[in-house]
Amino acid sequence: MDIPRKGVAQKRRIRRTIYIFVAVLCLGAITYGLSKLEPAAPTVERATVFIDTIKRGPMLRQVRGLGRLVPEEILYIAANDEGRVDRRLVQPGTKVEPNTIILELSNKRLEQEVFEAKSQLKAAEAEYAKLEVQLETERLDREAAAAQVEAEFLQAKAQLDADEQQAEAGLISRLTLTKSQVEAEQLATRLRLERERLGIRRKSVEAQLAAQQAEIERVTGLYGLRRNQLEQLRVRAGIHGVLQQLEVEVGELVTPGKVLARVSNPEKLKARLRIPETQAKDVQLGQQAEIDTRNGVVRGTVARIDPAVEDGTVTVDVKLAGALPKGARPDLSVDGTIELERLADVLYVGRPVYGQPDSTIGLFRLEADSKHALRVQVTIGKMSVNWVEIRDGVELGDQVVLSDMSAWDEFDRVRLN
Repeated sequence: MDIPRKGVAQKRRIRRTIYIFVAVLCLGAITYGLSKLEPAAPTVERATVFIDTIKRGPMLRQVRGLGRLVPEEILYIAANDEGRVDRRLVQPGTKVEPNTIILELSNKRLEQEVFEAKSQLKAAEAEYAKLEVQLETERLDREAAAAQVEAEFLQAKAQLDADEQQAEAGLISRLTLTKSQVEAEQLATRLRLERERLGIRRKSVEAQLAAQQAEIERVTGLYGLRRNQLEQLRVRAGIHGVLQQLEVEVGELVTPGKVLARVSNPEKLKARLRIPETQAKDVQLGQQAEIDTRNGVVRGTVARIDPAVEDGTVTVDVKLAGALPKGARPDLSVDGTIELERLADVLYVGRPVYGQPDSTIGLFRLEADSKHALRVQVTIGKMSVNWVEIRDGVELGDQVVLSDMSAWDEFDRVRLN
């Protein structure tokens, strides 16, 4: 028969209690230890990020902007008068000379005004000829009257001389002599007045002819103006170059001032760049620049800076030097780089994807094992197109990640795989 063992159950309970207590202690220690561990660093593929090394030396500071080539000489041809487009004689892209007719317009009202002005000119010229004949006739009549008075005066003077001789001889009375003297004096006065009238008449003739001549000149000017307006309906290129664009179609009615065409000289081009306003503050006239036409690079200098800001950019014109690459033409898209200054001896690194000049940004710096990167605060100074000046936070030879790491903003340490 089985004999029961005393105390076995109690020992089993004690041993179980000890096991449970030890297990609880171990679990608490493990939990406490895990809470003190740092979270595992996330993994970043090394091939997906760009890593650069901090360098020291001269740094070329530049700004970059997109733009296009534009002609230095552009002629916008506008309509001088109202008209309807009858013909387009030249197509865009064609070489033109100053007298090349590119458009023909018509204006019936202007044609009628030219006809009326021409008729007025002919009428004014006929009136001048008529007035000239009339005044010449009057002049001859007046001269004939003066000659008649002069003849009568000479006869009276001769009679007076004879009467004076006879009076001295006592052959005629004193009364007869007095009559001869009075008649001679009257004719002398009439002759003087006739001669004065002739002088005044000449001035009157000159004034009347001058007035009519002024009318002829006025009508001539009006006729020339109307004829010139009519001639301008045959629109000419105006300069040596290429017809760049026609703004009107056949049959279209144009008003004065409307742009009809654009002519430019394709051999003289300049680059018109749009520089971000945050970078344009350091751009100055005369600075060197390089223009990439995708088919070659040509150098130039900054020739004009627009004082206004448009859509967050400033327009900068670069005058090109040297021969243009093949394929360079107006409106060609280009990429321009302007040299601002050369910093002599600074720490610098490739430009990060974000950050502004004179600011502090966070960059991941590679650790000694080159497998982990730790976020550090880096103070940057002046910025260029490809480089940025380093003022504090990293040292010469350090390697930093320049790619966008915003996906890991919650972590201060990453692992590069």
